[in-house]
Amino acid sequence: MVRTAEAPLALGGIGMRWVLADAWTVARRNLAHIRYMPEKLADVTIQPVMFVLLFAYVFGSAMAMGGAEYRQFLMPGIFVQSVIFAAVGIMGAIVGDMEKGVMDRFRSLPMARASVLIGHALSTLLEGALGLAVMIGCGLLIGWRIHAGVGATVGGIGLLLLVGFALGWIGIFVALFLRTVEAVQGVGFVVIFPLTFLANTFVPTQGFPAWLRAVADWNPTSAFVAAARRLFGGAGATPAVGPWPLQHPIEASLLWCAAIVVVFLPLAVWRFRRTLAQ
Repeated sequence: MVRTAEAPLALGGIGMRWVLADAWTVARRNLAHIRYMPEKLADVTIQPVMFVLLFAYVFGSAMAMGGAEYRQFLMPGIFVQSVIFAAVGIMGAIVGDMEKGVMDRFRSLPMARASVLIGHALSTLLEGALGLAVMIGCGLLIGWRIHAGVGATVGGIGLLLLVGFALGWIGIFVALFLRTVEAVQGVGFVVIFPLTFLANTFVPTQGFPAWLRAVADWNPTSAFVAAARRLFGGAGATPAVGPWPLQHPIEASLLWCAAIVVVFLPLAVWRFRRTLAQ
């Protein structure tokens, strides 16, 4: 059977193998660029390290945590912020490929449309794993410690990677509406910063005004951070009083990730098809 651009999606198991093989080819192509452009990893390595140093040493001395060590509270929030920033990286990669005409080249090849997006998601996931390793090493250097067993620690790392993978699909979907890399930076600043700061990422939400605390507590970022703190055995994992997502952060995080992938993966593929057809 002749392999066409749409065939892999309609051939059952054989088609799925084609999709995954094509996706891995795209992911390898994206990762190969890092050798020549290591600055691509700045948003998941250098930038989070700057936040660690800023909050741990500049603001940390003024943070009263009720006897708890602020760095134990801080680092899981930095981990989540790092994987959220990876969504900006995937947006830049998608828009950059569209600007350079790479997407037009993919359209002419006998490959599934979905494999292009899946390949970008996989490469971003691997880049996020590298950035997370850098963050964990940085945290250990400044005095953060893991107070949990091996299973919980592995679960915490896995959950963070799952969050990054899920949010990457939102980044892909949004990127397909943008035209320039400059627009990506603007969207990232307007959306990502409020998403990470209007949560329990850096400080407990108990001190927020009532209306703002309600928004912050139901922010998915707060559930992701609380889940990471619980799995790594950190301070402030579960507040004494709070909504269901903060009382059950691991379950809430898994539900958020599943909902995001179920909604935004097909939306991204749909938008990608429309973009290529224009």
